[in-house]
Amino acid sequence: MVTRGDARREQILYAAMVVFADHGYHRASLAGIAEHVGISQAGLLHHFPTKPRLLTAVLEARDRLDREWLAELDPDGRTGPRLLVNLLRLVDRNRRLGGLVQIYTALAGESVTDDHPARAWFTDRYGRVTASVEAGLLAGADALRPDVDCALLAREVVAVMDGLQLQWLLRPDEVDMVAAFRDYATRLIRSTALDPEPLVALLASAVPVPLPAHAG
Repeated sequence: MVTRGDARREQILYAAMVVFADHGYHRASLAGIAEHVGISQAGLLHHFPTKPRLLTAVLEARDRLDREWLAELDPDGRTGPRLLVNLLRLVDRNRRLGGLVQIYTALAGESVTDDHPARAWFTDRYGRVTASVEAGLLAGADALRPDVDCALLAREVVAVMDGLQLQWLLRPDEVDMVAAFRDYATRLIRSTALDPEPLVALLASAVPVPLPAHAG
Protein backbone atom coordinates (compact mmCIF):
# COMPACT_ATOMS: atom_id res chain seq x y z
CA MET A 1 0.00 0.00 0.00
CA VAL A 2 1.28 3.46 -0.93
CA THR A 3 1.37 5.67 2.14
CA ARG A 4 1.01 9.43 2.22
CA GLY A 5 4.72 9.66 3.00
CA ASP A 6 5.59 7.51 -0.03
CA ALA A 7 3.46 9.72 -2.27
CA ARG A 8 5.16 12.84 -0.92
CA ARG A 9 8.61 11.34 -1.54
CA GLU A 10 7.67 10.65 -5.15
CA GLN A 11 6.44 14.23 -5.58
CA ILE A 12 9.72 15.54 -4.21
CA LEU A 13 11.75 13.29 -6.50
CA TYR A 14 9.93 14.44 -9.63
CA ALA A 15 10.24 18.09 -8.58
CA ALA A 16 13.95 17.60 -7.94
CA MET A 17 14.39 16.10 -11.41
CA VAL A 18 12.87 19.23 -12.94
CA VAL A 19 14.86 21.70 -10.83
CA PHE A 20 18.15 19.86 -11.27
CA ALA A 21 17.58 19.82 -15.04
CA ASP A 22 16.76 23.55 -15.19
CA HIS A 23 19.54 24.80 -12.93
CA GLY A 24 22.13 22.02 -12.55
CA TYR A 25 22.92 20.40 -9.24
CA HIS A 26 25.07 23.13 -7.73
CA ARG A 27 22.73 26.04 -8.56
CA ALA A 28 19.53 24.18 -7.65
CA SER A 29 18.19 24.95 -4.18
CA LEU A 30 16.25 22.79 -1.78
CA ALA A 31 13.94 25.75 -1.22
CA GLY A 32 13.14 25.87 -4.93
CA ILE A 33 12.43 22.14 -5.01
CA ALA A 34 10.18 22.44 -1.95
CA GLU A 35 8.31 25.30 -3.61
CA HIS A 36 7.64 23.10 -6.65
CA VAL A 37 5.99 20.55 -4.38
CA GLY A 38 4.15 23.12 -2.30
CA ILE A 39 5.81 22.28 1.00
CA SER A 40 8.33 23.98 3.26
CA GLN A 41 12.05 23.31 3.06
CA ALA A 42 11.78 21.72 6.51
CA GLY A 43 9.13 19.38 5.12
CA LEU A 44 11.46 18.37 2.29
CA LEU A 45 14.34 17.77 4.72
CA HIS A 46 12.11 15.42 6.68
CA HIS A 47 12.20 13.05 3.69
CA PHE A 48 15.68 13.86 2.33
CA PRO A 49 17.96 15.27 5.06
CA THR A 50 20.69 16.50 2.67
CA LYS A 51 20.98 17.68 -0.91
CA PRO A 52 23.41 14.87 -1.89
CA ARG A 53 20.95 12.31 -0.49
CA LEU A 54 18.18 13.82 -2.62
CA LEU A 55 20.38 13.74 -5.72
CA THR A 56 21.21 10.08 -5.20
CA ALA A 57 17.52 9.27 -4.70
CA VAL A 58 16.64 11.06 -7.96
CA LEU A 59 19.21 9.05 -9.89
CA GLU A 60 18.11 5.78 -8.30
CA ALA A 61 14.46 6.57 -9.04
CA ARG A 62 15.22 7.07 -12.72
CA ASP A 63 16.95 3.71 -12.93
CA ARG A 64 14.20 2.00 -10.94
CA LEU A 65 11.53 3.27 -13.33
CA ASP A 66 13.46 1.86 -16.29
CA ARG A 67 13.92 -1.55 -14.64
CA GLU A 68 10.28 -1.83 -13.58
CA TRP A 69 9.01 -0.82 -17.01
CA LEU A 70 11.20 -3.32 -18.85
CA ALA A 71 10.38 -6.14 -16.42
CA GLU A 72 6.67 -5.55 -16.87
CA LEU A 73 6.95 -5.15 -20.63
CA ASP A 74 8.92 -8.31 -21.42
CA PRO A 75 10.00 -10.38 -18.40
CA ASP A 76 11.46 -13.13 -20.60
CA GLY A 77 13.36 -10.93 -23.03
CA ARG A 78 16.44 -10.01 -21.05
CA THR A 79 18.93 -12.65 -22.14
CA GLY A 80 21.09 -13.32 -25.16
CA PRO A 81 20.66 -11.32 -28.38
CA ARG A 82 16.98 -10.74 -27.54
CA LEU A 83 18.27 -8.30 -24.94
CA LEU A 84 18.97 -5.88 -27.79
CA VAL A 85 15.26 -5.82 -28.64
CA ASN A 86 14.41 -4.63 -25.14
CA LEU A 87 17.21 -2.09 -25.24
CA LEU A 88 15.68 -0.70 -28.44
CA ARG A 89 12.39 -0.38 -26.57
CA LEU A 90 14.21 1.50 -23.82
CA VAL A 91 15.73 3.89 -26.39
CA ASP A 92 12.23 4.55 -27.73
CA ARG A 93 10.93 5.15 -24.21
CA ASN A 94 13.72 7.63 -23.54
CA ARG A 95 12.90 9.47 -26.76
CA ARG A 96 9.35 10.00 -25.53
CA LEU A 97 10.46 10.97 -22.02
CA GLY A 98 13.02 13.48 -23.21
CA GLY A 99 12.89 15.63 -20.08
CA LEU A 100 14.05 12.80 -17.85
CA VAL A 101 16.82 11.93 -20.29
CA GLN A 102 17.99 15.53 -20.38
CA ILE A 103 18.10 15.62 -16.57
CA TYR A 104 20.09 12.44 -16.37
CA THR A 105 22.55 13.45 -19.09
CA ALA A 106 23.13 16.88 -17.57
CA LEU A 107 23.84 15.37 -14.16
CA ALA A 108 26.12 12.74 -15.71
CA GLY A 109 28.11 15.50 -17.38
CA GLU A 110 28.41 17.47 -14.15
CA SER A 111 29.52 14.38 -12.26
CA VAL A 112 32.87 14.07 -14.05
CA THR A 113 34.33 16.74 -11.75
CA ASP A 114 36.20 15.36 -8.75
CA ASP A 115 34.09 17.14 -6.14
CA HIS A 116 30.64 16.33 -7.54
CA PRO A 117 28.51 14.34 -5.07
CA ALA A 118 27.21 12.05 -7.83
CA ARG A 119 30.62 11.09 -9.24
CA ALA A 120 30.86 7.87 -7.22
CA TRP A 121 27.26 6.97 -8.04
CA PHE A 122 27.75 7.36 -11.79
CA THR A 123 31.07 5.50 -11.67
CA ASP A 124 29.41 2.61 -9.85
CA ARG A 125 26.37 2.74 -12.12
CA TYR A 126 28.36 2.35 -15.32
CA GLY A 127 29.99 -0.70 -13.80
CA ARG A 128 26.60 -2.12 -12.78
CA VAL A 129 24.92 -1.41 -16.12
CA THR A 130 27.75 -2.89 -18.17
CA ALA A 131 27.86 -5.95 -15.90
CA SER A 132 24.08 -6.34 -16.20
CA VAL A 133 24.19 -6.26 -20.01
CA GLU A 134 27.08 -8.73 -20.00
CA ALA A 135 25.20 -11.06 -17.63
CA GLY A 136 22.12 -10.90 -19.86
CA LEU A 137 24.15 -11.79 -22.92
CA LEU A 138 25.90 -14.65 -21.11
CA ALA A 139 22.60 -16.03 -19.84
CA GLY A 140 21.53 -16.51 -23.44
CA ALA A 141 24.95 -17.34 -24.82
CA ASP A 142 23.65 -20.53 -26.43
CA ALA A 143 21.96 -18.26 -29.01
CA LEU A 144 25.25 -16.46 -29.77
CA ARG A 145 28.20 -17.47 -31.87
CA PRO A 146 30.90 -19.09 -29.72
CA ASP A 147 33.52 -16.44 -30.53
CA VAL A 148 31.42 -13.54 -29.13
CA ASP A 149 33.12 -11.68 -26.27
CA CYS A 150 30.11 -10.75 -24.09
CA ALA A 151 32.11 -8.40 -21.85
CA LEU A 152 33.43 -6.38 -24.78
CA LEU A 153 30.04 -6.42 -26.48
CA ALA A 154 28.30 -5.12 -23.35
CA ARG A 155 30.69 -2.18 -23.10
CA GLU A 156 30.13 -1.37 -26.77
CA VAL A 157 26.33 -1.50 -26.46
CA VAL A 158 26.29 0.86 -23.46
CA ALA A 159 28.64 3.28 -25.24
CA VAL A 160 26.46 3.34 -28.37
CA MET A 161 23.28 3.96 -26.37
CA ASP A 162 24.80 6.84 -24.42
CA GLY A 163 26.49 8.33 -27.47
CA LEU A 164 23.31 8.32 -29.54
CA GLN A 165 21.38 9.78 -26.63
CA LEU A 166 23.77 12.73 -26.33
CA GLN A 167 23.72 13.38 -30.09
CA TRP A 168 19.91 13.29 -30.07
CA LEU A 169 19.70 15.76 -27.17
CA LEU A 170 21.99 18.18 -29.02
CA ARG A 171 20.35 17.79 -32.46
CA PRO A 172 16.87 16.29 -32.01
CA ASP A 173 15.74 17.39 -35.47
CA GLU A 174 18.65 15.62 -37.17
CA VAL A 175 19.31 12.53 -35.06
CA ASP A 176 16.74 9.73 -34.88
CA MET A 177 18.28 7.69 -32.08
CA VAL A 178 15.60 4.98 -32.30
CA ALA A 179 16.28 4.35 -36.00
CA ALA A 180 20.03 4.57 -35.44
CA PHE A 181 19.99 2.10 -32.56
CA ARG A 182 17.71 -0.26 -34.50
CA ASP A 183 20.18 -0.24 -37.40
CA TYR A 184 23.07 -0.84 -35.01
CA ALA A 185 21.25 -3.65 -33.18
CA THR A 186 20.28 -5.27 -36.48
CA ARG A 187 23.91 -5.34 -37.65
CA LEU A 188 25.01 -6.62 -34.25
CA ILE A 189 22.45 -9.42 -34.15
CA ARG A 190 23.32 -10.51 -37.68
CA SER A 191 27.01 -10.69 -36.76
CA THR A 192 26.63 -12.41 -33.38
CA ALA A 193 23.41 -14.50 -33.27
CA LEU A 194 23.22 -18.09 -34.50
CA ASP A 195 19.69 -17.54 -35.83
CA PRO A 196 19.44 -13.78 -36.43
CA GLU A 197 16.45 -13.36 -38.75
CA PRO A 198 13.60 -13.87 -36.21
CA LEU A 199 15.21 -11.26 -33.96
CA VAL A 200 15.80 -8.89 -36.87
CA ALA A 201 12.09 -9.15 -37.68
CA LEU A 202 11.24 -8.47 -34.03
CA LEU A 203 13.47 -5.39 -34.04
CA ALA A 204 11.55 -4.06 -37.03
CA SER A 205 8.26 -4.13 -35.10
CA ALA A 206 9.38 -3.70 -31.48
CA VAL A 207 8.52 0.00 -31.12
CA PRO A 208 6.64 2.03 -30.19
CA VAL A 209 5.32 0.46 -27.00
CA PRO A 210 3.04 1.98 -24.32
CA LEU A 211 4.56 4.33 -21.81
CA PRO A 212 3.86 3.91 -18.07
CA ALA A 213 0.58 5.51 -16.98
CA HIS A 214 2.33 8.05 -14.72
CA ALA A 215 4.45 9.34 -17.62
CA GLY A 216 1.47 11.13 -19.10
